[in-house]
Amino acid sequence: MLVRLMLGERRQQRFDWAMRRAYEACRRRVLSIARRRSTKRDAERVAEEAIKRAREATERDGNVYKPKSFRGPRKPH
Repeated sequence: MLVRLMLGERRQQRFDWAMRRAYEACRRRVLSIARRRSTKRDAERVAEEAIKRAREATERDGNVYKPKSFRGPRKPH
C-alpha cells in the first residue's frame, strides 16, 4: 500500500484496477475449485445410490436381471 501512495493519480487507478482484477481472478479460481469438488462428491454419491438401488431391487437368473417392476400385469394401451 505504501507503493500506491508514491504513485500519481493515474497510476494509482491503474494499480487499483490491476489489484482488483487479480483479486477477482483468484476468487473465481478458488470458488471454481470448491464447486468442482462438491459437484464431483454429489455425483459420486448419487451414482453409488443408483447402483445400490439397482442391486437391491433385482433378482438374477444366471446373467439375466429380473426387476420387481416386471412381475406385475401389464397395462393395456
